[in-house]
Amino acid sequence: MSTATPPPVPDQVADAATSAASTAATAVAEAPIVKKGKSAAGNAARAVTSPWASAFAVVMALAWTTPTLGLFVTSFRNQEDIQTSGWWTAFTTPFTLENYATAFNGGSDNGTPLSGFFVNSIVIAIPCVLLPLLLASLAAYAFAWIDFPFRNALFVGVFALQIVPLQIALLPLAQFFQSMGIGGSFWALWLSHSAFALPLAVYLLHNFMKEIPSSLLEAARVDGAGHVRTFFQVLLPLITPALASFGIFQFLWVWNDLLVALTMLGGSPGRSPITMALNQLSGTWGDKWFLTSAGAFISIAVPVAVFLSLQRYFVRGLLAGGTKG
Repeated sequence: MSTATPPPVPDQVADAATSAASTAATAVAEAPIVKKGKSAAGNAARAVTSPWASAFAVVMALAWTTPTLGLFVTSFRNQEDIQTSGWWTAFTTPFTLENYATAFNGGSDNGTPLSGFFVNSIVIAIPCVLLPLLLASLAAYAFAWIDFPFRNALFVGVFALQIVPLQIALLPLAQFFQSMGIGGSFWALWLSHSAFALPLAVYLLHNFMKEIPSSLLEAARVDGAGHVRTFFQVLLPLITPALASFGIFQFLWVWNDLLVALTMLGGSPGRSPITMALNQLSGTWGDKWFLTSAGAFISIAVPVAVFLSLQRYFVRGLLAGGTKG
């Protein structure tokens, strides 16, 4: 005669379930963890930080900077030493600052000093940086925080202007400025560089402003601030890194520009920037490499100083928007 097994008591069922869950959790905890670090990103990171990659980077840096170093050393040597020995033997010969004085102030063998062109470049570069920054920041604020008809379509149109090569707009712009009576003046350069810089500036500043929490603007509106006060007192201090980053790029572009200046000014010597002067004087000075090299480093002195002074803002502007929270 068979004996029926009694049904489990509810407490026994609960204890059995708890024991099973504990056993499963222990098995999961003791199981080997599958590391996802061995991915493509991890392999790429190890490849970049490998000794071979570091050695390759050092070799490329040396190959890139060696011509610049040779030009820098040549700028401190006199003509006789340059014609008789290479720049790598410069430490056995005396250095001189006369090359820089002659190139900047002029001399008996250089009738066209670079000092006037240097001032022209500063006069050209400063408005060409400040004007697009002001206009682009205002436009970016409107696109980011003001709701108006066709806002997205207009922003796409501004963004699409970046793909238009500036070379196809130079001659029409030059003719337009001539018809307005400002051809060959600083105004032609200021307006040209500002127009070419606005699409990229609006796009970058717009993306930066969209990262700012909307609660800040709502708090400003609750306090009674309008758009003007909100922009200048709330947003403008927060977008300083982005303004500095774009300002550095724009300053370097304008300072090193030759094509736009040559087209808009038409070779006018009274308003020519230092790039036009170096382009013309490279043939005038002929084989006077000591003057040409000194003039080149006079030309890059201001951009290097601007970059070093704004470097911390530049890095913060590049990293802005990369992370949230």
